[in-house]
Amino acid sequence: MPVEVNATSSGTAAQRFSARAWGLTDVGRKRLHNEDSYLINLELATFIVADGMGGHAHGELASRMAVEIIEEEIFRQRRRKPSPFDESGPDAVTRVVSASVQLACARIFDLAQRINEYAGMGTTATTVVFHDSRAIIGHVGDSRAYLLRDGAIRQVTDDHSWVNEQVKGGLLTADEARSSRYKNVITRSVGFERDVEVDTEALLVRDGDLLLMCSDGLSNLVTDDEIAETLRSSYYQKAPAELIDLANARGGDDNISVVLVEAVGAERSGTA
Repeated sequence: MPVEVNATSSGTAAQRFSARAWGLTDVGRKRLHNEDSYLINLELATFIVADGMGGHAHGELASRMAVEIIEEEIFRQRRRKPSPFDESGPDAVTRVVSASVQLACARIFDLAQRINEYAGMGTTATTVVFHDSRAIIGHVGDSRAYLLRDGAIRQVTDDHSWVNEQVKGGLLTADEARSSRYKNVITRSVGFERDVEVDTEALLVRDGDLLLMCSDGLSNLVTDDEIAETLRSSYYQKAPAELIDLANARGGDDNISVVLVEAVGAERSGTA
């Protein structure tokens, strides 16, 4: 059964935006187990999508560990005195997000080294933390984050995948990459090695911006334009289910997770 979250935050003193968020995950039509995990924590203004690998039990464990460790570390850093979140600029929080993903990577790797049956497990992790007037993004793997602004969609993460490297090198077209037998081969993950390079970005946020995070079970089967059209034409709380239904109608050959976050400015949310 799908797991759904529908909630609204009230904002904090450090945030100029509140967030409304909706999330849904589905096993798809071909898999027996769901190795995806996701997080919506409005109190922490933290949102994560993780797509595990290493066999159903091990992939599920890796993605769940990543989500839990990142969430716990961000919570710990928020409670520090002084806290990096007390700073108005994005640099300190960006470092927190990156370090949280790196901590998850080390712990997953160490567990896999201690227990032979977990060898080779890992996960993608795409994390968004709202702070001040920015969305701080930390990204590893081929799960994605998109920005929908004024009706136009833009992918704001870069896939760490073999096919994306071929596209950037001019050896494959985007359509060829979508249908390639190697489309699930990723070149960077959380937990496969003890250290990982985390892509980060501090994205300025406007009132009404939508950030959509998803596993490749969606992006491999639904185009960017189709995602944008769904968001433009649907109630936001229904959009994750509609996107998952579309991916399943095209075969649903992987687990599918979608998290949608709307930035709500102080004037609309009623916060100062």
